Amino acid sequence: MTLIQNPNAPLILRNLFDRAVAAADPMETIFEHLPKKPSGRVVIIGAGKASARMAEAVERIWGECSGIVITRYGYKRPCKGIEIVEAAHPVPDEAGVEATKKMLELMHGLSEDDFVLCLISGGASALLCSPSSEITLAEKQQINHSLLESGAPIDQINIVRKHLSAVKGGQLAAAAYPARMLSLILSDVPGDDIQFIGSGPTVGDTSTCQQALQIIYDYNISVSSNLIKHLETKSGVLVPQDIRLSKIQNVIFAAPSQSLQAATKMANNNYGFKVINLGDALQGEAREVARQQAEQAIQIQNQLSHTDNPVLLLSGGELTVTKNGNGVGGPNAEFCLALAIFLDQQAGIFGLAGDTDGVDGADEIAGAYVTPDTLDHAIKANISPKESLFQNDAHSFFGTIRNQIITGPTFTNVNDFRAILIYPS
Repeated sequence: MTLIQNPNAPLILRNLFDRAVAAADPMETIFEHLPKKPSGRVVIIGAGKASARMAEAVERIWGECSGIVITRYGYKRPCKGIEIVEAAHPVPDEAGVEATKKMLELMHGLSEDDFVLCLISGGASALLCSPSSEITLAEKQQINHSLLESGAPIDQINIVRKHLSAVKGGQLAAAAYPARMLSLILSDVPGDDIQFIGSGPTVGDTSTCQQALQIIYDYNISVSSNLIKHLETKSGVLVPQDIRLSKIQNVIFAAPSQSLQAATKMANNNYGFKVINLGDALQGEAREVARQQAEQAIQIQNQLSHTDNPVLLLSGGELTVTKNGNGVGGPNAEFCLALAIFLDQQAGIFGLAGDTDGVDGADEIAGAYVTPDTLDHAIKANISPKESLFQNDAHSFFGTIRNQIITGPTFTNVNDFRAILIYPS
């Protein structure tokens, strides 16, 4: 028997989210892609929100190793020999710059007999920071902040980032040449294109400085004349055919699709839901995608009979927020706020959206959940859903009505997870 107002629906959605996160835990997924530890000198490097957990997993198999990995503040993991450095994300800081410098020094002078294991996950674009010689950290920080608030999709943001960097777009791999390198990558980008995961530090790239400039102009991003001058000349990004990339093997060992598959299996086996998977590569404005999915959910509900099993609408990918207000939020919370508004208290429909790394936007909040009572709770708390959406203040909204998802560091990152649970009316 199904219930229109199932009191367990938020808990069920949270269980599915937790299952999706667990399915991307490097401690459970990296082993089948890790070869036997090579003889001779082995250096471990890496960056990203999951990189410390990846390093921890490597040392569980290989034993004590030497190297350096850069992760987000609060995401450090215990390692025997690999140095774990914490730095800022999503806007880089001096700690990231110094750690990246140390990483490059560690690889200096490697020979073809040496082996480098590189561990890359989402977040590396900010954490692995080495501005091109004539660019200052302050300039990198300013453009990163502006890009993140522009509403530009992640692939466009990363094109700009890599042409302002001395390590992205294959340049990190070039620093290790002629040593052999295996790069194990945890994907957080739509389509799993390795050119865009962490801005592709071990991957050649076909984009150009002219494209980066056009993105800046298209999104009306204010930058210094120094940055413009740099992008009017050739950057250090390597083309895929560069000889310095001939010793590198790039392997994606975990991706958003695996997490959605794990949630699907749980929804089928544990709860008997019919699952509609919209894919792991959705992009677009969070509030617009919420409108589309709210309409789809209502349409699905209208087609269900009272004896049908509930339907679960799943999706992944990375949505964007064009920042117009002064509030605190992220794409997952904004999706949920817009979803609540568009569903307009529709009975029997519940939603959840969360970032699998535990951080939605720049705040230590993974996301939020929506019930048919969400708007009622807001009215009782004297908070306006539409004004909160206008101000991009979704975190404050859900914090007030206590509908936030707070996980703490998850030590992984396969992008966003969205689920809408639809009961027959």
